[in-house]
Amino acid sequence: MHKVQERRNIAVLGSTGSIGRQTLDIIAEYPDLFHAWLLVARSSADLLIAQARLMRPHMVIIADEQYYEYVRDALEGTGIEVATGSAAIAQAVTAPEIDTVVTAMVGYSGLESTIAAIKSGKRIALANKETLVVAGELIDRLLKESSSVLYPVDSEHGAFYQCLVGERMQDVEKLWLTASGGPFRTLPKEQLATVTAADALKHPNWSMGAKITIDSATMMNKGFEMIEARWLFGVMPDDIEIVVHPQSIIHSMVAFKDGSVKAQLGLPDMHLPIRYALGLPDGRLASDCRKMTIEDMANLTLERPDFDKFPLLGTAYAAARTGGTAPCVMNAANEIAVAAFLQDKIRFTDIFHIIDKTMAQARLIKRPTYDDYVVSNDEARAFATQLVQS
Repeated sequence: MHKVQERRNIAVLGSTGSIGRQTLDIIAEYPDLFHAWLLVARSSADLLIAQARLMRPHMVIIADEQYYEYVRDALEGTGIEVATGSAAIAQAVTAPEIDTVVTAMVGYSGLESTIAAIKSGKRIALANKETLVVAGELIDRLLKESSSVLYPVDSEHGAFYQCLVGERMQDVEKLWLTASGGPFRTLPKEQLATVTAADALKHPNWSMGAKITIDSATMMNKGFEMIEARWLFGVMPDDIEIVVHPQSIIHSMVAFKDGSVKAQLGLPDMHLPIRYALGLPDGRLASDCRKMTIEDMANLTLERPDFDKFPLLGTAYAAARTGGTAPCVMNAANEIAVAAFLQDKIRFTDIFHIIDKTMAQARLIKRPTYDDYVVSNDEARAFATQLVQS
């Protein structure tokens, strides 16, 4: 096994979610390399308690304050510090003991703590794509002013990162961002209005949280990833092309100006990109995980996405080209609409309409500050909520 310089203290923001749980698997796989120093959850108190008892972090934070006393009392006598609230998270990630911050909180909630981690110069393993969707321009500026280094955890962006090692960005022609197509890839467009949340949660390849699985079903997730790639790799939206790859073996590809293409392949298992991101910059970490075989690669196909059937792809490109607060508004409306769909309050296709109507009425701020993002997010959520209730 390739050894890193010393045991790293890891902060896992969103430890009870899908990415967070798999991150803890990796930390447990390499106990001599990593220690879970800080665990953060929104409201899954019982799972957070169980993780704390197993991983023995220095500190846990439950973001939802109503669960604070319950978590505190459960961990009394363990020596584990317990805190609550978003301000506590933003403060905790700046602790000098922490080397790496894994940002796996879902949605807009991950923005404030990611900014705090950047300002304190932390190594960041970014799994919260909404951070760059909402405030990519601000994050880009902050990274240039900080010693912080950002490594992508998404399988697609990790693939781009690996394909670009040793390459010059001026030699890149296009980034090909692969998508599984989700559970409704072959479903006729006219049937989308009647699909249920249970239908949408049946992803063909990946095991993910509910929100991101619905985003995959609408293909908004791929729109988010396009915007994330735009900021991670310093390219324009139209330099990124989405391609549907149902087998989820090719995680993304880079086309170069000389006509060559590099692709990164792997099984659809998020442990792989998490393991790679945590090992950086020292190298890959050997593992006993199942390795890919020739049979896994025997029948790989690629096809173009259907922008008419999945209109949020076009919405995402339009928001990315507009810039400013447009992607922030889009993300806020999407979070409200997806939550409503999961609660059976709206139809699947209503997600599209709520996002478009929210963006159409929102005021655009071209060069937003952090406070502008906060206001735009709040206003968009309020308007989208009214649409859900109407």
